[in-house]
Amino acid sequence: MTGEDPLPPLLEAVLSVGTDLELRTTLQHIVDAAAELTGARYAALGTADPGQDGLLEMRTPGGVMPETAAVTVPIRVQDEEFGTLHLAGKKSFTAEDEQLLHVLATQAGIAIGNARLYEAARQRERWIEGAAAVTTALLSDEPAADALTTVAERARILADAAAGVILQPTEAGGMEIVTASTYGDPGDIVGTTIAPGSPVLRQLLGGEPVFVDDSATDPRMTTHVRHRFGPSMMLPLQAEGRLIGTLALPRRRGDRPYTSVERLLAVQFASQAALALVLADAQHGRELLAVFEDRDRIARDLHDLVVQRLFATGMMLESTQRRSGAEDVQEALGKAVDELQSTIQEVRTTIFALQQPPADAPTTFRGRVLRETAGAAAVLGFAPSVRFTGAVESRVPEQVAGQLLTALRRALAEASRRSGVSRIEVAVDATAVLPDGRDGVRLTVHDDGGAGTTVTWQAPL
Repeated sequence: MTGEDPLPPLLEAVLSVGTDLELRTTLQHIVDAAAELTGARYAALGTADPGQDGLLEMRTPGGVMPETAAVTVPIRVQDEEFGTLHLAGKKSFTAEDEQLLHVLATQAGIAIGNARLYEAARQRERWIEGAAAVTTALLSDEPAADALTTVAERARILADAAAGVILQPTEAGGMEIVTASTYGDPGDIVGTTIAPGSPVLRQLLGGEPVFVDDSATDPRMTTHVRHRFGPSMMLPLQAEGRLIGTLALPRRRGDRPYTSVERLLAVQFASQAALALVLADAQHGRELLAVFEDRDRIARDLHDLVVQRLFATGMMLESTQRRSGAEDVQEALGKAVDELQSTIQEVRTTIFALQQPPADAPTTFRGRVLRETAGAAAVLGFAPSVRFTGAVESRVPEQVAGQLLTALRRALAEASRRSGVSRIEVAVDATAVLPDGRDGVRLTVHDDGGAGTTVTWQAPL
């Protein structure tokens, strides 16, 4: 560099290393600037702790000659040794070269520190947004199994892991993988267990996170799938003194270790996710309690309805005894029998509705009909009565069932738009005979609006 003013190239090099806040790009700028500044054909930057920030960055435009000279300059970030800048591919390095490299290394330490802060802020923002998204998802109406999958999948993406798995304690005192999120088929990961007495298990059950540099070679790892993975984090899902399980985030073999920032953010995410799981479980419990309270109300209403009908029927029969004329007696008895049959059907239908699992959508045909009428009750202000005749579950095929439900939905919607409707009776008869003599199913929807409206739909079985 004899005969040239070294100041402008040095300024250019110093400015170039600070032009980007992304850490890996900053490292590459440092390597490129060092090579340009000294005329070296080879430059490499090795980090003292690869797990702290990233991997080795190098520049080799012309190869390395064995007989060439080399120079190494340390790079420090504040009081910490970040790594070394190594240059070769030049017959000799002058004292001026080394002086320029030391100045560049000082500026590089500042640029790396800024890039670290920026990267940490970006990572923290991503993990916070991820935790918020998980909380929102868990506090919706997700089933418990789906909630665990949501936590595993979101954590895998945030950690750039090969898999996200949830383990839960077993009755035998171990832990079992109950859900897994991977880029491809999780294969036999789900169902894998950690045997009781494992050192890792003792830490996890005690609420301590476990960080592993290489799952395949760490003697603490005992599962049959450990050979597939490298660096890993195993984080307790613990909230309010309750251990829900463990979130494990293994990376592929050969992938870079987790940084200290990633470990801290993952631990915080696990705590937030565990709290969200507890809140979601409590919310689900409150919803179940509301369902059970509503069922209790339905049972009381049913009791009142049954008592009133039976009392009225008893009065009818008692009145019949005092009447004269066989024809009048027969007609009154016929009405009494019809009323008793209607009451029995109401009881059966309501009991069947109460037996449906509150958190599950009905899968049976009878349950789907009851769901449609229950949905209409929110609009009507009262629950339509429903009566089933025949073996509706076994006789009505799925295609016909879908058509019937569509017709029922339409009839209920039309009834809700008519004025003066205070009662709707729905009847599904699987023993109907069609006009052409074929066996069929018949849907009848009758409401008391105006002069009364009856809608009939039927189809062959």
